[in-house]
Amino acid sequence: MLEDAPEDNPYIRDPDTDFPPVEDVSESEAREHVELLREAIRYHDFRYYVENDPVISDYAYDQLFERLRTLEDAFDLQTADSPTQRVGGEPVDELGAVDHVAPMLSIDSSGEEAGVREFADRVAREVGDVEFVCEPKFDGLSVEIVYEDGRYVRAATRGDGETGEDVTENVRTIESVPLRLRGDPPAFLVVRGEVYIPRDAFQAYNAERVERGDDPFANPRNAAAGTLRQLDPSVTAERPLDCFFYDVLAAGESRDAIDPDASRGGLDAGLDTHWAEHRALPDWGLKVNERTDLVDGIDEAVAFRHDLGEQREDLDYEIDGVVVKVNDREACVELGTTSRHYRWAFAYKFPPRAEVTTVTDVVVQVGRTGRLTPVALLEPVAVGGVTVSRASLHNPAEIAEMGVDVGDEVRVERAGDVIPYVDEVVTSHTTGQYEMPDECPRCGSDVEYDGPIAYCTGGLACPAQLVRAVEYFADVLDVEGIGEEAAAQFVEEGVVEQDVADLYDLDVEDITALEGWGETSARNILAELDDARHPPLSEFLAAIGIPEVGPTVARDVAEEFRTLDALLDASVDDLQRVDGVGEVVARHVREFFDNEHNQRVVERLRDEDRLGEPESPAAVGGDELEGLTFVFTGSVGGWTRADLQDLVERHGGDATSSVSGNTDYLVVGDNPGQRKRDSADSHDVPQRSPEEFFDLLGQRGVDVDR
Repeated sequence: MLEDAPEDNPYIRDPDTDFPPVEDVSESEAREHVELLREAIRYHDFRYYVENDPVISDYAYDQLFERLRTLEDAFDLQTADSPTQRVGGEPVDELGAVDHVAPMLSIDSSGEEAGVREFADRVAREVGDVEFVCEPKFDGLSVEIVYEDGRYVRAATRGDGETGEDVTENVRTIESVPLRLRGDPPAFLVVRGEVYIPRDAFQAYNAERVERGDDPFANPRNAAAGTLRQLDPSVTAERPLDCFFYDVLAAGESRDAIDPDASRGGLDAGLDTHWAEHRALPDWGLKVNERTDLVDGIDEAVAFRHDLGEQREDLDYEIDGVVVKVNDREACVELGTTSRHYRWAFAYKFPPRAEVTTVTDVVVQVGRTGRLTPVALLEPVAVGGVTVSRASLHNPAEIAEMGVDVGDEVRVERAGDVIPYVDEVVTSHTTGQYEMPDECPRCGSDVEYDGPIAYCTGGLACPAQLVRAVEYFADVLDVEGIGEEAAAQFVEEGVVEQDVADLYDLDVEDITALEGWGETSARNILAELDDARHPPLSEFLAAIGIPEVGPTVARDVAEEFRTLDALLDASVDDLQRVDGVGEVVARHVREFFDNEHNQRVVERLRDEDRLGEPESPAAVGGDELEGLTFVFTGSVGGWTRADLQDLVERHGGDATSSVSGNTDYLVVGDNPGQRKRDSADSHDVPQRSPEEFFDLLGQRGVDVDR
């Protein structure tokens, strides 16, 4: 039998996973098997997460876990500390505040050797010569975790040291945090740990985010902090969090037996040194870091920091220094604390990384128009005071010019102190260069090139392009409520499956079936979509996402061709006769409308039940409103937004979709969008009611039949 393994448990070594059907199992047998499975899975978790020495295959573990889940569901045998309960609880509106059992203070620090030696001199003056425990200073998020009778009951962030955020359900999802302790821990135990994301998992997760168009996390610490503060624990469960434990904050027979102002940490658990704590924590099933050491004096502590600094890039977790602790717990009590710091510990920090870093991966981001942009994922590096974890490689031509590939050391700069980019390869560790994929990473369509620029040929059939198309479409037509997050949710959940025309087939039930949407918000979205029907041709052209065609070009093209049918018949030469349209733009327009998929999208949108037939205003009636620019929000009885825009444009004015410094008036109807009103306030744009708008037109000589 394996050391410390539960005796007589058939699921420890070479478990038989050929289980009988559940319907052939009695309730008493199910209860017995559930207890054996829980015991075995906890043991295997300990071997995997704490000992880093698994004794069964991942496949066998998954089979045991699934059998446990099946039996619990079939016989209603779930318990709070079962390994199957790591999915977390229900989403919450906000994280509550909780008082810490014992203060969670910070640690004084310095990157200078003189600083840590001054700390050691002070310790020697006050308590004499001591041993030190040296451990990595993890760059994660510190948490307090409470166990009662060996069972996990609560977790909280450090907060201000006295009060933290309640993250109990989120921490429950972390595999390396046991829901039930091993051995013989104190009846009431409070430990301190550091939640982090392993570097390889961080890079893989960032790659997924970039490929689906989300911004990557700046560094593993931000990723861990953001994940731990999710309001929905199921989101936390999907992310690769891990945890190291390194301190006993309090221990006793019960919570009532703990005096926060006089807590003696490990001493109350019968542990008289930090080193004893370090050895006891894994006995209780709590994961510690193997690069912790007991040293004799400050010279050895300084040498430890130097050695660990040289290993820093090889570690699978971020550290930013070494924590030097007085080993003797009684000496720690004598040294005491300040209002903010432990006086028995000091952080000897590493210098910040320079602008030279390593390319850990290259991923391809798919833009709204299908453009493929290679993005280098980097070991996080400080550039101009900002932590950078990704940088653009722009296009295959620049990759070839630099010869950059995964594993190379590169110099990173920030264009205009804003956009990070790879400037040069400092040290190449490869023989070739990164090669762009032949297929789109999101939809598998062929990749084609326009000069040095790569494009996905999938069009709006590509999910990445579809998400951006929906977001852009809604933005141009001023459909408030459909931003990046909603667009991604609509596409991922399949309510927008083919193209943007699907938006006009939605009903209240389609939207309320999605997480986070209520009936009111669903009806608001449908009202916004309804208000955006029958847009003028210029807005239609801008909204459908023709490459290189923004609002200005779309307006010029619409004024020239007047109807969509006339534009569809236009050649590249015809298009080039439009002011501001050169050969490149003309070719993009022609190729867009020649694409069979785009043709289907346009025809679906032209359906009268969706957008209808877009046209430019039939004729200009005069110049009464020349020089004035209007924006409309909300509904105006008897008028569609397209009608109002046509009215303005027929009399020489401009009607745009968004408020800017060039806007003269924002016309505010019923149920207006707040975004436009806020923008009007920030640009000092006057806001007028529909009645005031029509009065203004009358003063300008525009005769309106109302």
